[in-house]
Amino acid sequence: MDMSQYLEIFIEESKEHLQSLNESLLQLENEPGNMPILNEVFRVAHTLKGMSGTMGYTRMQNLTHNMENVLSEIRNGHIVADSNLLDVLFKCLDALESYVDEITNTGKEGNEEYSDIINNLTNILSGKFNGPEKSETKDIKESEIETPATDTIGSVTSTDDFGETIDIKDALLTDFETNAVKEAFARNYNVYQVHIFLNHGCVLKSARAFIVFRALESHGDIIKSTPKVEDIEDEKFEFDFTVIVISKDSKEVFEKDLLSIAEVDQVIIKNVTISDGIALSETQEQKAIQKPVEIEEQISQDRNLDNGSDDRDASSKTKRKAGKTVRVDIDRLDTLMNLVSELIIIKTRLEGIERDKTNQNYNEAVEYLERITTSLHDAVMKVRMVPVERVFNRFPRMIRDLSRKLDKEIELIMSGEDTELDRTVIDEIGDPLIHLLRNAADHGLETKEERINSGKPEVGHVYLRAYQDGNNVVIEVEDDGKGINVNKIKQKAIERGAITHDGAANMSDQDIIELLFKPSFSTSENISDISGRGVGLDVVKTKIEALGGDIEVKSELGKGSKFIIRLPLTLAIIQALMVRLGEEKYAIPLNTIQNIEDVNVSDIQYVQKQEVILLRNQLIPIIYLEDILDVPKKEQRDMITVVIVKKGEKQVGFVVDGLIGQQEIVIKSLGKYLSGIKMIAGATILGDGEVALILDINTLV
Repeated sequence: MDMSQYLEIFIEESKEHLQSLNESLLQLENEPGNMPILNEVFRVAHTLKGMSGTMGYTRMQNLTHNMENVLSEIRNGHIVADSNLLDVLFKCLDALESYVDEITNTGKEGNEEYSDIINNLTNILSGKFNGPEKSETKDIKESEIETPATDTIGSVTSTDDFGETIDIKDALLTDFETNAVKEAFARNYNVYQVHIFLNHGCVLKSARAFIVFRALESHGDIIKSTPKVEDIEDEKFEFDFTVIVISKDSKEVFEKDLLSIAEVDQVIIKNVTISDGIALSETQEQKAIQKPVEIEEQISQDRNLDNGSDDRDASSKTKRKAGKTVRVDIDRLDTLMNLVSELIIIKTRLEGIERDKTNQNYNEAVEYLERITTSLHDAVMKVRMVPVERVFNRFPRMIRDLSRKLDKEIELIMSGEDTELDRTVIDEIGDPLIHLLRNAADHGLETKEERINSGKPEVGHVYLRAYQDGNNVVIEVEDDGKGINVNKIKQKAIERGAITHDGAANMSDQDIIELLFKPSFSTSENISDISGRGVGLDVVKTKIEALGGDIEVKSELGKGSKFIIRLPLTLAIIQALMVRLGEEKYAIPLNTIQNIEDVNVSDIQYVQKQEVILLRNQLIPIIYLEDILDVPKKEQRDMITVVIVKKGEKQVGFVVDGLIGQQEIVIKSLGKYLSGIKMIAGATILGDGEVALILDINTLV
């Protein structure tokens, strides 16, 4: 069977499961005895094992199988989940991420066996690991945990394959399972015994069985399996197995779906019936735990009576809230966005057509088109928007590892994870945030001794915040560490020849802090694998400006630093001010504009050979765009129009020849041949068909 058609689904689901595993392991480290969290870790490992086995990724399957063995011993109380053991589980997570990355890039899992990690897992089981002593073993109680449907375990006996029905008493169901079946009948559900025969030439029997289980789960809930699911996964069965399923679908639907699966030769389906006066077994057997969602309350009551616990309620709190979502390829969204962009262009063109202004029908039609395109644009943008939680979720683990490596007590406090950004921006913002967080942990926060000596708490705090501000999303990385030593930066810059003594004397503290964003600039005395090579902040700035955003720094010596990133909500369609320079038209993003002033030329002053204007007691430097963009100059004039833009704390006035007006524009790339022009962020097509260039404010300022 060709499994390549499922590769994309496998990769997407694996990444989701690995993120869930990462979060659960971090929680488990803080609450080692939390059984619901441990159950979630076991569930993810089990699911990854089944998925990788189905796809034929045996190394990944082997690693997750060994993880399962250790997790089973932890949940049975044989092993304690201490920090050493959690380190091994985190290494397992890293290895699984490496496998998935390799599969994403090449379609194959590679040749890495990670034998050292597997040896650690084996040593944990044998009690030879540097961890707690392994206690005396005892029987595993599957009823104490919650696992997916493919983990249903029971002891259905062989039944006669002749006849279309089987009585419930012949299936030897446990009390718990019998009550579930009775409740299903009460709610008019069907209960089937499904016997599946695989082709005797079938390879990877367990993988085929897993596909069968997935098909069955799409129709209902499995409450028993024979042989046990563990045996099926380990291929400890012949070429047939039996399951009992609760469903609303008919036998014909089951048979059609199952026979369409490759390597399935025969399917025998029987209705399970229930006779009057059935007596429950007095013996409590090992219980199957996957329940039909529809009979949840009945099962919860039975389970609490059996276990004497209320793990179910606690477990439900750790589950992700289910949502109605559909995966859509980003290329399809890009195509849809391009079509919306073309619609906006033709709308702009219609608005510019000279028509009889008294033609009411024409005016109403244009207004209606404008409303439709605006609504359509908003709808498409919402589809493209993704919560920043998608990026933020990877950082608690990173801070945890840095805390151990640096021997610092660090607490990461995140807020605004539900703030949404365009998918394109989300995919690119991860690396800059990694640099900033590593800098905060290494450079920003002091050692434990330094914090105690300065009267601070031993635990250092790093804050990661996100919030929407108008048409921008702001992301802040703040620490309560030692702050930025301006004098140290100044001295380093002078030593390297980046600035002169005289130049440094005339620079403000903020100007000196900006030197940190120069390439290869670092104040760290020691080079480590975390920082000190002078690579980081310049990369951060370049990446953020490439996304149309900007970054600024605020710091107070002895109290901490804050890096503030401002990003546009979208990179596709923006509001812009159209201006004229000579015979050419240019667009300035509206979110960067502070105000527009008409200035008398006689009011222009000079500060250090730079032309400035005094506006509300503030000196603002002015830049003649015609000089920078090499546009033919107009004749001398007495009044000039200045568009004042703001980048961070800096304000600059751009001198233009005239204003055209505000307009919604579609950003088009200049292409690879013109991509090196730093002053231009892109181009747009105007209503009359002309092309106007969009100015890159970050570069110009």
